[in-house]
Amino acid sequence: MAQAVNSPDWLRYHARSRPEAVAVVDIGSGRRFTYEEFNRRAECLAASMQLDFGIQAGDRVAIYSQNTSNIFEVQFACWKLGASYVPLNWRLALRELVYIATDCSPKMLFHEGERADVAEAFATTAGITQRVCWDGVSSGAADYESMLVTSDSTFVRAQNSHDTLACVMYTSGTTGHPKGAIITHGAMLWNILSATAPFAFRAGMVNLSILPLFHIGGINAFANPAFHYGGTSHITRAFDPALTLELLSDPTIGITHFLCVPSNYLFMSQDPRFETATFPTLVTAGIGGAPTPLALLERWAAKGVILQQGYGMTESAATISAQTKSEAIEKVGSIGTPLLHLEHRIVDENGIDVPVGGVGELWVRAPNISPGYLNRPDANESSYTDGWFHTGDAMKEDANGALYILDRWKDMYISGGENVYPAEVENVLYGIDGILEAAVIGVPDERWGEVGKAYVVRKPDDAGRSLKAQEITDRCVADLAKYKVPRYIEFIDELPHNATGKILKRDLRSRAAPVG
Repeated sequence: MAQAVNSPDWLRYHARSRPEAVAVVDIGSGRRFTYEEFNRRAECLAASMQLDFGIQAGDRVAIYSQNTSNIFEVQFACWKLGASYVPLNWRLALRELVYIATDCSPKMLFHEGERADVAEAFATTAGITQRVCWDGVSSGAADYESMLVTSDSTFVRAQNSHDTLACVMYTSGTTGHPKGAIITHGAMLWNILSATAPFAFRAGMVNLSILPLFHIGGINAFANPAFHYGGTSHITRAFDPALTLELLSDPTIGITHFLCVPSNYLFMSQDPRFETATFPTLVTAGIGGAPTPLALLERWAAKGVILQQGYGMTESAATISAQTKSEAIEKVGSIGTPLLHLEHRIVDENGIDVPVGGVGELWVRAPNISPGYLNRPDANESSYTDGWFHTGDAMKEDANGALYILDRWKDMYISGGENVYPAEVENVLYGIDGILEAAVIGVPDERWGEVGKAYVVRKPDDAGRSLKAQEITDRCVADLAKYKVPRYIEFIDELPHNATGKILKRDLRSRAAPVG
């Protein structure tokens, strides 16, 4: 038996209190494990990692794989040992992976067989000598399942505190090199506790995870809350609109909680199956990660699904604010109110609080906020002021405390001395029949300093094929102040996205030819 000490361990607790309850279902493989089985696998993995691979408290372990329930087994095994894990974006190039490994120095790499060649090259280049492959054969790598076949799960169990490092989560890299946000056990816990009320987390909740598990949203919205409360998480390998609709509609599966980004909801709503889909057991449908067009909210509301907008980022262990269901109806366009246990300020460029209704950058301070970035004192200095984290997002707050995100502070552009927030323009564009996706950036202009340029993806139907730039301009003129109307409109086959579905505006800026 493993040494018994007083250290928080969600799996171990539920393995004792509700051993037969289903903890996780891996949709791709069909595997499902009860809490007793899931905890047993994590305990055996922890023992093997410690005894066979020398992983100790304070070490870091990297994961390079598409979604699988194994990722959470590694997470919990690391936590049992006092180690932390580093989920790697499997879409990154070898050079980018090596950059991250150089920054965080993992002692061990878990990966899937499908990416074995890249994983081997990555480990060799980065100097990671210990690899484990969990499906298929990879030269020089240990077999994952073989690590779990043991009758002895004895290991030295860590006594973690709220300050113990749980995860190093690298930012999505929408600007510059990714930074490793330090996520502590305390941040993980406080994120769950603070988000429980608006999202109705509870014992027995059934979550569907479609976001990539190398992203804070995939891990903490809402998989880890489900594990914390003894619920079930269904894990899909990747997002598939038809499969997601099928899972959400199946009453025998009983999905109660689901969160994804606007583009996921958009693609599901455009699938032919959406017209007949029902969502009989859904309690919470969260949406976040990017501004949400009103037309999309209305399309889902017509199906009886109220999309609760939330807002957060890697550095907040997922969540900063969230709408309740009533707020989602009464405060359309807001991102809800700040979470319980979170302080916030909206400040101008000098760090001075703006009046209610004024526009400024959101600063936050809370126990679920990352204490800083790994090995980046420069970033820590520029991103924190007296414990307040600078979100980089332009916000305003109404008299009742609801927050409204206008755009990334950096994405705002100034045209003729007036601030323009692209999200406001994009909301108008999404209301035009024939537009599938749209993104607006500021481009240089000799007269006005900057003007707007809209990149538009047409829908593959008659409305999309017949859509002309002048129609878009006319609609914007009717609905927006003149200085907000995009000067340039370019039709494009596809917008660049990162792995979580966020539009990469830096790529659009690179694409934009000099104009003016």
